Amino acid sequence: MKLSTRNEKRISKHARVRKKIKGSPDRPRLSVYRSLKYIYAQIIDDSTGKTLASASSLTFPDIKSGDTIAVAKQVGQVLATEAQKKNISSVVFDRGGYLYHGRIKALAEGAREGGLLF
Repeated sequence: MKLSTRNEKRISKHARVRKKIKGSPDRPRLSVYRSLKYIYAQIIDDSTGKTLASASSLTFPDIKSGDTIAVAKQVGQVLATEAQKKNISSVVFDRGGYLYHGRIKALAEGAREGGLLF
């Protein structure tokens, strides 16, 4: 089966990664979704299927466009502070089928600076 669109290829990669990565109560999964305009991140406990903490670039309405890397880093830091409030210190990083580059890398670095371990 030939995958035609870029998003179909990403979903296929994400499915391969999700076979190996599972979030547990002691180490939940940090899942990332990147749209053209925004970036979203959430910490998920896969054993119960619950979202424990979340953050997105929608929470920064003052920054409309421009430096999306800086916005992604801020989202990672905000997510890390929310996780710290809920006593979450280490997570498993799920890049969502995206390359670990650009906004995804910036979000991960921001989360690490905020205190998350992965």
